[in-house]
Amino acid sequence: MELPPLEPRLQRRYRQLVKEHTHVGQRVAAGLRALPGAAASFASTQAAWRFYRNEEVTLPALMWPLLQQARAAVPAGCAAYALVLHDWSHLFYGHHTRKTDRVRLSHGDDHGYELQSALLVGDREGQPLAPLCQNVKGAAGLHTTRADQPLPAVSRLDELAGRMEYLAGLELGRPLVHIIDREADSVGHFRQWQGHHYLVRVKGGQNVEAAGVCRRLSAVADELHASGALNFCRAVEFGGQPAGQYVAESAVVLTRAARPQRQGQPRRHLPGEPVPLRLIVSQVRAADGRVLAQWLLLSNVPAEVGTGTLAQWYYWRWRIESFFKLLKGAGHQLEAWQQHSAVAVAKRLLVVSAACVLVWQLARSPDPAAVELRAVLVRLSGRQLRRGVEATAPALLAGLWPLLAMLDLQAQHPIPDLQRLADSLFNPIRPTNPTPLV
Repeated sequence: MELPPLEPRLQRRYRQLVKEHTHVGQRVAAGLRALPGAAASFASTQAAWRFYRNEEVTLPALMWPLLQQARAAVPAGCAAYALVLHDWSHLFYGHHTRKTDRVRLSHGDDHGYELQSALLVGDREGQPLAPLCQNVKGAAGLHTTRADQPLPAVSRLDELAGRMEYLAGLELGRPLVHIIDREADSVGHFRQWQGHHYLVRVKGGQNVEAAGVCRRLSAVADELHASGALNFCRAVEFGGQPAGQYVAESAVVLTRAARPQRQGQPRRHLPGEPVPLRLIVSQVRAADGRVLAQWLLLSNVPAEVGTGTLAQWYYWRWRIESFFKLLKGAGHQLEAWQQHSAVAVAKRLLVVSAACVLVWQLARSPDPAAVELRAVLVRLSGRQLRRGVEATAPALLAGLWPLLAMLDLQAQHPIPDLQRLADSLFNPIRPTNPTPLV
């Protein structure tokens, strides 16, 4: 992975910090973990504190290595399109009173920050490649990798429009398809995003025009189901059990006016141009035909991309949920970090993201050395994996730290010395003339 465009001293510290975050953290010890070769754990902590407070260490600079990794991964991971998963996650810091720039979250007693992420995944196998944008919303505004200074805080979907424009300017080499959950079910934003390809889950309660008739979207989906139009496209797993995915498609047009809601402002009635879209109905069915889950998707992706492919792309949306899980409970314990500001949390988040990218890179590599290394890391992690699963990101992350620690320790203490110390513990030297017991 390339280093950020910083002076050599800060580049060396960045590399060291990424190494010190290649481990699975604990809530009671959520800080970095100093390698054995470091002068002292406290010295590493001080160096990290100075790094995050350095004004030259900006969010765009720390994002640079991740974007370079994304550009390098696109040719192999993306055949025709690059998929961008968008989602939001609350970072709860209710008891972190030293974080004076916290904002109110969902309830009156919930305070913290809001994480807004855009994750690049490949359209071949849906494997995560790299984050493309990271935002942390605090009292000062939106600390984002798109700008050196905080941007004004706006609604999530309004911010998403600017994020799409920024991502389009990255020129990753493939057309982008933005995949968003049903929070983005907004006709006004569908019109606003017409210059971009998107695939959005919708709720089904809105009216659309289908075959020249105005009906509820859910009624159009029910008609497709009742007519037997849904066809089997692939075997999937649902709740740990084998199931099948069935899909169908219908052309619809959104003609209704938008009614945006802004805090402290009355709703407005904003008519707009008709928006022709593809409705994709995706069902997961059990072996006996029972419908286990159903998704209604709207997309403006060209018709050259098949219905089953779009359904699978949305099925891969859970990859960003796994990313959040890796940042939180299954990996780095993000909600236990002790940094005192949103911008410091955002900077550390980008260092941790680099560690995640290294793990993803290792997980998808077909190189024989990578296959062997994955097996070694899983053994070092001590994790028990489900039958048929070669490795998981948390297991690889848990195994990386023992490997790096051993290599670092070996550089300080030769193997014979380490063996001698181990023997003194497990095979203590007995005195030649032991004192008899009285």
